[in-house]
Amino acid sequence: MSVKLDITGIDSWGFKHDGPFIIAGPCSAESREQLLETARGIADKGVHMLRAGIWKPRTRPNCFEGMGEEGLKWLVEAGKETGLPICCECANPEHVELCLKYGVDLIWIGARTTVNPFAVQALADALEGSDIPVLVKNPINPDVELWIGALERLNKAGIKKLGAIHRGFSSARATEYRNAPNWRIFIELRRRCEGMPIICDPSHLCGKRELIPAVAQKALDLLFDGLMIESHNNPDAALSDSKQQFTPEDLGKVIAGLESRHPALEDEDFIHEVEKKRIRLEEIDDTIVELLAERMALGRKIGKLKRSRGIALLQPAQWKKTVEKRTREGIARGMDEHFMLRIFQYIHEESLRQQESVLAGEE
Repeated sequence: MSVKLDITGIDSWGFKHDGPFIIAGPCSAESREQLLETARGIADKGVHMLRAGIWKPRTRPNCFEGMGEEGLKWLVEAGKETGLPICCECANPEHVELCLKYGVDLIWIGARTTVNPFAVQALADALEGSDIPVLVKNPINPDVELWIGALERLNKAGIKKLGAIHRGFSSARATEYRNAPNWRIFIELRRRCEGMPIICDPSHLCGKRELIPAVAQKALDLLFDGLMIESHNNPDAALSDSKQQFTPEDLGKVIAGLESRHPALEDEDFIHEVEKKRIRLEEIDDTIVELLAERMALGRKIGKLKRSRGIALLQPAQWKKTVEKRTREGIARGMDEHFMLRIFQYIHEESLRQQESVLAGEE
């Protein structure tokens, strides 16, 4: 089900850019000199907007938590000197008030704030009547409804220059990334909120600068509207997130190495060739749905047999045998192990639900 939002495209927000919209700057504004030097370094590297963390929501107290209003003054100064529009994160109405006072060009709402509807509503109330663009980072957990809910609250407050930032999701399972990409959540947001500008934040997604170029390129391949990448004049000495920040020089190399993708080509031969393959894809999808329906019908029959003998729904040994066999077969045919596992987990869960409906006497 799609979501109706009264929003405008990023091209109408008044920021000059050609191709993907690039936001860059330090994780934190640490000193006037550090921020100005970084801003000067990235100003000619293909960057369209300067970012800096002014208030830093740290997990534990007694850490560096940002420079507050003083840092905001440095950000404004850096923007004026370089000609770059400026942006920062807001977490409460006081932050919003100060950003509006100092003429910040765009704000974003962080992942820790997005998870709290009370906090988002307070920000929406503080922003009501303003025309500042607002980007909403995904919540730390992979909950697309929570993400959409935050966007809806802001839109109801009159924010039309509204977009999202994908920065990955916390995961209990260890991965090579700081935050798991979980691209399907982004794809679902894109489907549900048609026309919504979405920026990718590969810095927080990766957590390691060596992983960022590949993820940034993948984001452009998936037609993200832009990127937010962190840069610091001396990353190794940074007071926060030192491992995911580039020097301005290295940032320029990353940006120069990226390739923008087109939504589609208008070449008739290409379109014809793709269309033939899409027709076959639709035939395969039809077959998949038919086979799934047949499989569930067999599951219901098994459910009736289980009910007649008082047998439990879940048969761990049989499930283990099935998933291991199908995963091996999928790998042998060039498919990812985790993909095969997820597919059969979903099929198994639905089969159990169908059998449970039989045991409950619904059939």
